[in-house]
Amino acid sequence: MSVKGEHEIYCCGARVRISEKGVEVLTEPTVEYCPLHEALYGTKKIDVETVRKSVAMKIAGFGFCCANRNFDAEPIVAYGASEMMSVWLEKGLVDCAVVVCEGAGTVITPNGELVQSVGARLTGIIKTSPIKEVIERIEAEGGVVLDKASARIDQVKGVKRAFDLGFKRVAVSVAGFQAKAISEIRKFEASTSVDVLVFSVCNTCIGNADVEHIIKVDIACASASELLRSKIGNKALLQLGVTIPVFALTEKGKRLVLTYLSEFKDKLVVFRISKLPYQVENKGPKPKGYRNNQNT
Repeated sequence: MSVKGEHEIYCCGARVRISEKGVEVLTEPTVEYCPLHEALYGTKKIDVETVRKSVAMKIAGFGFCCANRNFDAEPIVAYGASEMMSVWLEKGLVDCAVVVCEGAGTVITPNGELVQSVGARLTGIIKTSPIKEVIERIEAEGGVVLDKASARIDQVKGVKRAFDLGFKRVAVSVAGFQAKAISEIRKFEASTSVDVLVFSVCNTCIGNADVEHIIKVDIACASASELLRSKIGNKALLQLGVTIPVFALTEKGKRLVLTYLSEFKDKLVVFRISKLPYQVENKGPKPKGYRNNQNT
């Protein structure tokens, strides 16, 4: 597989540049261990070299950042944003999704399979450059690329474009490092007839300033963020999972999550709890300087 263009992502809290020159890890990872990373890449202890290797595996195995990118729509994680959005689209609960794809930037689509194939193995994309073949594949599958010339990532303009295209119920993913976009999306929603379901993703590196925006979402993935668990998890109406919890913060988010679970194939345990987040010792990612926060 041969990388085209230049791209930057977050992986395990490390900033990574991907280009024809190879994979360069620009900053130290902020996570020492992640169960999802271990499941996907067999990594027990995360450092600069394991981050580089896992990104290289993604390139070699799935064509990440390549012209012949894999568009396999098989679910990868139980409670991922793309997995949920694809079900909501299939059941007609939302009209379209606004997501991000490397090589294309912001993408608007009513195609649930495309949403899943775009997001299946994605990590937080900071910036990307256009890959002609990826854009053509997205368009062939019913996707609209916000800016084909630059592959710009702009979820606010993506929601506005969806509205201009006639979509009234929009699901949008917003990465934690772009959290300010959440407040802008909510302002736009209030000024129009569009109904937006905001799903906050890739929150490992969020700071206190991001919390005031993320608290406005419908659903948030905790990633490896202790801050999100403590400041946002306690506002949740529903929690999915323990290892990497996903929190529904609004009635709309809770309703759509429960609809997703009605289609879920694996067995589930449901029980009441008086306080969230629910955490179990030694479950979940371990950020550097990790301290246990077990429910009592």
